[in-house]
Amino acid sequence: MEIAEKFEGCIIGGAIGDALGSGYENLLEENDKKVFYPFGKPEKKIPEWKITDDTQLTLATCEAIIENQKIRTENFAEKYLEYYKQRKISGIGSSTLKALRELEVGGHWSQVGRKGEYAAGNGAAMRIVPIAFIEEITREQIREICFITHSNDEAYVGALSVVIAVKSALNGIWTGKENLIEIILEQIPDTRVRDRLIEINKFPIGVKLSEIGKLGNSGYVVNSIPLAIAAANKINELGIEKMFLELIEIGGDTDTNCSIAGQIVGTLIGINNIPSNLLKQLKVLDDYEWIKETIIKFEKNRKWV
Repeated sequence: MEIAEKFEGCIIGGAIGDALGSGYENLLEENDKKVFYPFGKPEKKIPEWKITDDTQLTLATCEAIIENQKIRTENFAEKYLEYYKQRKISGIGSSTLKALRELEVGGHWSQVGRKGEYAAGNGAAMRIVPIAFIEEITREQIREICFITHSNDEAYVGALSVVIAVKSALNGIWTGKENLIEIILEQIPDTRVRDRLIEINKFPIGVKLSEIGKLGNSGYVVNSIPLAIAAANKINELGIEKMFLELIEIGGDTDTNCSIAGQIVGTLIGINNIPSNLLKQLKVLDDYEWIKETIIKFEKNRKWV
């Protein structure tokens, strides 16, 4: 499979997960067993698909890479700020919003955004994936790009885990048969993210994703990224569509959890193996042309790994 096919699968898979999961984010299931409906219980409305900051900031990362020959952290900060000023981002998390507002008034990328425990969100991990497709990238560069908005080592290791997962799919280290969690564990430092992956890895083979989801499903990076990786690790068992639906059933930060799992799995299976019904629903969105154009530009302007 060509790398370009894997890249398109990654970005489109992530966008589908984002759009599908966005309508269910933090949606609580109502217990209405005692409610009387005189005209019968109304049908549950299926949320409309919509793209959020998960995909928008991923595209911003793509554009920062396309437009610059060398990877410089300030290029990413400038591109995220450009998107913010142009109102091309929706549903921005608090850490990212703080960073963008401070960048807007002249703050340096290394000094803006949240720090400490409050910066341990999944916002850095959700936009990092295009980095896995460039020729050379260091861990320090990944860390700096994360720290624009999330100055926290857990946030960095969450993003690093996503990059490792995608590179493993690109390089044939993970083919869907191997244990992706163990591949990642060998390459990340001792953190709470790593501890959670170890905890998940102790579950028996064949455990339901819903059981793993009980450990946490929120936007806290220790909950979100290991859950998304665990979901991707079940691709041969579930298939991509069922994987999305089970993540939605778990609840919490459904758009980011589905988006990151979709990016990892999309890289593995490539664009030609993403179900046509999911592609059809994405293509009717106004944002689809923007997504497609960015993919084409990236493929024309970058040398693959």
